[in-house]
Amino acid sequence: MKHPFLQALEERVLIFDGAMGTSLQTLNLTSADFGGKDGCNEYLILTKPEAVRTVHEGFLKAGCDAIETNTFGASRLNLGEYGLSDKVLEINEKATGLARKIADEYSSPSRPRFVIGSIGPGTKLPSLGHIDFDTLKADTKEQIRGLVSGGADALIIETCQDLLQVKTSVIAALEYFEENKVRLPLIVQLTFETTGTMLLGTDMSAVLTTLEMFPVDVIGMNCATGPVEMAEHLRYLCENSVKYISALTNAGLPENIGGHAHYHLKPEELAAAHERFVKEFGVNIIGGCCGTTWQHLKAVADRLHGAKPKRREPKHEPSCSGLYSAVTYRQN
Repeated sequence: MKHPFLQALEERVLIFDGAMGTSLQTLNLTSADFGGKDGCNEYLILTKPEAVRTVHEGFLKAGCDAIETNTFGASRLNLGEYGLSDKVLEINEKATGLARKIADEYSSPSRPRFVIGSIGPGTKLPSLGHIDFDTLKADTKEQIRGLVSGGADALIIETCQDLLQVKTSVIAALEYFEENKVRLPLIVQLTFETTGTMLLGTDMSAVLTTLEMFPVDVIGMNCATGPVEMAEHLRYLCENSVKYISALTNAGLPENIGGHAHYHLKPEELAAAHERFVKEFGVNIIGGCCGTTWQHLKAVADRLHGAKPKRREPKHEPSCSGLYSAVTYRQN
C-alpha cells in the first residue's frame, strides 16, 4: 500500500510551508526566550515551544499541506556548538511531536496535513575533509531516530551544498529504515548558487545521476536563490528525472540592508512563479524558504491548492558522474 504522502503527490501538488528562521525573527524573541543560546532556533522547542507553534499554525492557516519540523540544525555537531549535544534526541522528538500535534489539529479526512522531518546540511563539508563519512552518517542516523519516533510523515534532507554530504545523509536514512523495519518517503533538496552550480562546483547533471541510483522519492531545490534563478534547473529536473520534483524557493535574492537580509519578492510574485513551475514544468511540491512569510504561502495556496502538475515524460539517459558533472554512457 502506497504511503499517504506519496498517494497525495499522485493526486495533486503539495504545498509546503515557508521560512521557519525568518518567521521566528518577526516574533522579537529575547535572549531569555532562547535560554541564553541565542541563535539556536532548535533550542526554542525546549525553552519557548509556543513560538514554534505560532509559526507552524500560521502556515497551516495559510493553507499549507505540510509543515517542516524545527530541526534544521538539530544534529549532534550543530547542537554541540551551543553545548547541547546531549539534547539531540529530545529536541528532534519534541519538535516532531509538536508539529504532529498541530498538523493533526488541522487535518481532515479529505485533507490530511503532513509533518516533514527537516535535516539540514550541517556546518562541515565532507568533500573538503571537514568531517568523515562515518561521523556524518552516525550524526544523521541519530537525528533521524528522533524524527521518526516523534511521528514524521516524511524526511527532507535539505539545503545541500556538497554532493558527498548528500550521499552520506541518504545512506544514513536508508540504513536506518532497513535496521528499524520502517520506510518513510525521502526528499532531497539541493542548493545552487547564482553561479549555476552547488557550492563546490557540482552541476545538476551530476546531482541527478548520483541521486537517481538511490530509492529517493523526491529530488528538488531550496534556499540560496529566488524562483527566477531556480527556473532552468527545475526545468532540467522535470525534463530528465523520473522522481517527483520539489521547489522551495527564497522570496527572491536577499539584499543586505543594515546588516540584515531583506527579501523583496511579493506574495503574488511568488505565487505566479510557482504556478509556472507546476503547470508548465510539472513540479510536484512547492513552498518557501528564506524570507517567505504566511502571506507568501497564502497567496500560493489560494492560487494552487488542489492543482494537478503538468504530466511529465522525462528522458532518462544512463550516465556516470564525479563531483562536478555527469557523462552519458555510449555504446558503439
